[in-house]
Amino acid sequence: MNESAAVAVPTERVRDLFHGVRLTPTQRRIAHCLVQHATAVSYLSAAEVAELAGVSQPSVTRFAMALGHDGYPALRRRLRELTTGSTGGGSSDDGNELQQAVRAEMANLDRLAGELADRGRIAEAGRLLAVSRPLPVLGLRAAAPLAAYFAYFAAKVHPDVRVLDDGGSLLTDRLEQAAAAGASALLAFVLPRYPRETFDALREARAAGLTVVAITDSPVSPAADHATLVLPAAVGTGLVFDLHTAPMALAMVVLQAICDAAPADTQARLEAFESSAARRQLFLG
Repeated sequence: MNESAAVAVPTERVRDLFHGVRLTPTQRRIAHCLVQHATAVSYLSAAEVAELAGVSQPSVTRFAMALGHDGYPALRRRLRELTTGSTGGGSSDDGNELQQAVRAEMANLDRLAGELADRGRIAEAGRLLAVSRPLPVLGLRAAAPLAAYFAYFAAKVHPDVRVLDDGGSLLTDRLEQAAAAGASALLAFVLPRYPRETFDALREARAAGLTVVAITDSPVSPAADHATLVLPAAVGTGLVFDLHTAPMALAMVVLQAICDAAPADTQARLEAFESSAARRQLFLG
């Protein structure tokens, strides 16, 4: 085994400790620090790890407990087992941590594609959302850009899309106003770290008689307790902040289902938009 491959083995073993574990951004900084210093980290104190990662020492302790250990000493013992064991059987073919994160997103998309083999639930979501006039779209904090992205395109085929991306008491007002105006369903983007206000809004939506369709990161997401229909798409956790590639793709799949549920209306609205865009010379090409 050459030197680079030998170094890659402990790196991969340390990285495997975090696979599938939901970590906060601070904890991910610690995880990246452990991966980057994989060959030496098992000999570092909690204070030294904290200094390397740029976090507090208590954060390192909480990180160890998030991984299921009693404290940092137990995690350090586990790291020593992983990094001083046999160096056989490893491979560096998957590249560095940045490449790993992108490849993990490819796996998330592949998993989503497999789940779409059964189109029934997506078609049901499309029917529920297509007939809701207006159509409220909820996305708070990290989910707000996805709600805006979906709504931008949905407005081309739906007459009244209302983005709900601010929390507080006004959010309940806007939900009630949408229901009073005739809304029958709500599309909610519910992504980690699951803002408390999101679930308050989902409860209010149900109380107002709205059917909740939730795009979230897992079938067992907390959103499942509040939604009529849950559409899961995994969130990438390989970098300090989440990657939302699969949820964004799923959002466009749901929009396609809305178009399929009302093809005549969709075509008429698209043609009207193209005519308006040409008249106003909106685009260069």
